[in-house]
Amino acid sequence: MNNTLSQADIDIITQQLGRTPSGIRRVAHYSPDGVPQVLEMETWVFDQPFPTLFWLSSSSIDKALARIESQGVVKELEQRIKEDADLREAYHDSHRDYIARRWQAMSDEHKQIIEQKGFTHLFETLGIGGIKNWDQIRCLHMQYGHHLAGNNVIGRILDEEYGIREIADAEKK
Repeated sequence: MNNTLSQADIDIITQQLGRTPSGIRRVAHYSPDGVPQVLEMETWVFDQPFPTLFWLSSSSIDKALARIESQGVVKELEQRIKEDADLREAYHDSHRDYIARRWQAMSDEHKQIIEQKGFTHLFETLGIGGIKNWDQIRCLHMQYGHHLAGNNVIGRILDEEYGIREIADAEKK
């Protein structure tokens, strides 16, 4: 796997974030036109644990998800998770996928640091974006970033019911 960011990627990400990026392991997902949309982050950043593996960098997706969040969709989805056992299990599977991918992406050096500092349990139990309660959704941005780079049922719902994938795929350089 190529962990080297191109200068073009760094320039786009800097523009997206409004600052120079740090702690990025690699670009985990690009738009069809080659725009970085999801960043895979290091698990140990600035001498601290960083349990957020996938960081959504896309401005257009960010704006679309912020609009949906402002309409109360997070609470609606949490209610659906509470009431629908199949959705709840699929969501828990999404957390398990996130945890497995985070461990797989972690360098041996970071695993050793995390174990030595006593943070292993955090990385084994904290789900998407570092959330402890797997029936809650911290934010749609983390869910969707995981969806584009991994396996996330909330991201699939956002595509199917809110058309987010069309926004993501339309992003151009």
